[in-house]
Amino acid sequence: MSHYPYRLTGPIGSAATLGLIALQVDETIEQDFRRLFPSRDVAIYVNRIPSGEALTPDTIAQMERDMPAAAALLPQAAAFDAVAYGCTSGTTLIGPDRVAELVKGAVKTRQVAQPLTATLTAFAALDVTSIGLVSPYIGSVSGPMRQTFEQAGIAVPAMVSFGEEVEANVARIDPVSIHAAALEVGADPKTEAVFLSCTNLRTLDIIADLEQRLGKPVVSSNQALAWHMARLSAAPVAEDAPGMLFSKSLPA
Repeated sequence: MSHYPYRLTGPIGSAATLGLIALQVDETIEQDFRRLFPSRDVAIYVNRIPSGEALTPDTIAQMERDMPAAAALLPQAAAFDAVAYGCTSGTTLIGPDRVAELVKGAVKTRQVAQPLTATLTAFAALDVTSIGLVSPYIGSVSGPMRQTFEQAGIAVPAMVSFGEEVEANVARIDPVSIHAAALEVGADPKTEAVFLSCTNLRTLDIIADLEQRLGKPVVSSNQALAWHMARLSAAPVAEDAPGMLFSKSLPA
């Protein structure tokens, strides 16, 4: 057998290289990212992190321990522009700084993103200081999220939760139900925007209609995370990316 000469070329992600650490049970975020970043010049590498059948403080604590191993299984030769940990409530309990530390210790990336900081940055870009919050989770997970927003200066005058603990069910909550819950919290005159929390909720197809009906911004975990990663990496997003948010640049 003879050796045929070859040459090396640049990376697949000529526009941007993105990494995503998705929960093992999450059936939604990867599909949303493929829709929001459709360009062939954007490389998206996904790995899963063990997350348990139920999202609880205990399973989130285990994710913190598993984060370095999950990040390390992303391609080590890739020069990532941004790597995201795709869990809103997990970031709330672990902490954004700790997430960044764990990811950067295991994979080479310029930026680390997660839905919590992405969402707070989105609120700043939209000039929002009060929200109606829709969460799928039980109180021990939803409560700390509300407290985190309030500590960051975001009032939460209206909040509803589906009280669901089983992650497999979260991905199957009918968008019609999410839409109705968003209308309820968004109708509160004290809310300036609505936040649909959880990367496993199917929200992309209801954001535009909700904004039209409510006359205020509607932000979801996956939408905010994709928007933030696009701004951090200069990755182009889909022309039909939903929501007022995609018209905003990062705040100075």
